[in-house]
Amino acid sequence: MTGTPRESVTTDRTRRELVAWRNAIFTIFFLSGLSLASWVARLPAIRDEVGLSTQGVGLVILSGSVASILGLVAAPWLMARFGTRLGMAGVLTIVAVGLVFVGVGGSLLPSVTLIVIGLALFGFGNGTVDVMMNVEGAEAERELGKTLMPLMHAFFSFGTVAGAGAAAAASALGIPVVFHLGVMAVLVTVTVLIAVRFVPVREELGDDPHTDAPRVPWTQRLRDSLAVWADPRLLLIGVVVLGMSFAEGSANDWLALAVVDGHGYDATIGAAVFAVFTIAMTGARVLGGPVIDRFGRVRMLQVLAVVGVIGLSLFIFGTEPWMLIVGTVLWGIGAALGFPVGMSAAADVTDRRLAASRVSAVAIIGYCAFLAGPPLLGFLGEHYGLLNALLVILVLMLMAGLAAPAAREQTGPRARPKASAAP
Repeated sequence: MTGTPRESVTTDRTRRELVAWRNAIFTIFFLSGLSLASWVARLPAIRDEVGLSTQGVGLVILSGSVASILGLVAAPWLMARFGTRLGMAGVLTIVAVGLVFVGVGGSLLPSVTLIVIGLALFGFGNGTVDVMMNVEGAEAERELGKTLMPLMHAFFSFGTVAGAGAAAAASALGIPVVFHLGVMAVLVTVTVLIAVRFVPVREELGDDPHTDAPRVPWTQRLRDSLAVWADPRLLLIGVVVLGMSFAEGSANDWLALAVVDGHGYDATIGAAVFAVFTIAMTGARVLGGPVIDRFGRVRMLQVLAVVGVIGLSLFIFGTEPWMLIVGTVLWGIGAALGFPVGMSAAADVTDRRLAASRVSAVAIIGYCAFLAGPPLLGFLGEHYGLLNALLVILVLMLMAGLAAPAAREQTGPRARPKASAAP
């Protein structure tokens, strides 16, 4: 059983419209990953061109991280004021402008100031679109009637792979950073402007400024979006997302170093083990949706929490190479679905006007875990050793498993889209 049905939800959209909506959100997730990997992969070239020290690189990256947090905080206000449809187009355009600044400051007119401005714009735009695309993704998933959020997050991973590959090709061909990032900026802008045309107008999110129906003032929508933070069930869903997002974000920054500094392998092995983690996580997201539909969110999250704890234990305490590899695979699988399933659970309410606010709140919790987790582990690793610092992730995964019942299905059968009319 996947939950106790309460009421069936219907939709007036045809299946063709819903599929186009789904594909548009897939595209936006892909663009977010593509833009991120594009500049990150060119960071060594930017560093060399500007002459930054390692500490300087860290401080420059910090500007983007701080701006990302501001974007997460601003997302509910922007959605209330402009709606997600216009909002996603606007903030991804800001991301593109940020890429241009980074490209100019990183090669054409070497300047730390321009790079910092660019990363601030990039971080703010990417932090905001992260919330908005999850709001839209959760609603599209609900109306299509099957779990899609894990696959949407897999498209983010596909975007990072494409961005890294394009950056590697640009570097190998000797293409200057400014031209490479400029092309990426144009690609992101044009693609998002096309994609949002297939995102339906939804009055409850303020997407339609010309509707004749009475509209809830955006100030009231903003107050409603803040009020959801008082919901205990939502905060427990946030605990699930916090624990598993912490596990994912920390692996991105520290797994390879833990292989080298904690287990004594060389840098090549460290990179290879990290690749194993990303493959395991992406595979779990591609395949996870049908499994969730079969067994339900709660059982899936509880099993994944156990899998993650076993994997982390093998990675931290293992003494043999196979333990390291198996532990990494299980760590990646265990952390893969917490964030996307949390988005689905947050949106699972009958009041659709509140669904966006709830998804926004849980997304903020998750992305703050991504941003705050790595520095915390770095501090603990400096004082107690990196492998010992990873015990924090193990505890948070346990907490996520205990909080999993909060994600139980609430609204019963999902929407059944109407059949498309014959062309």
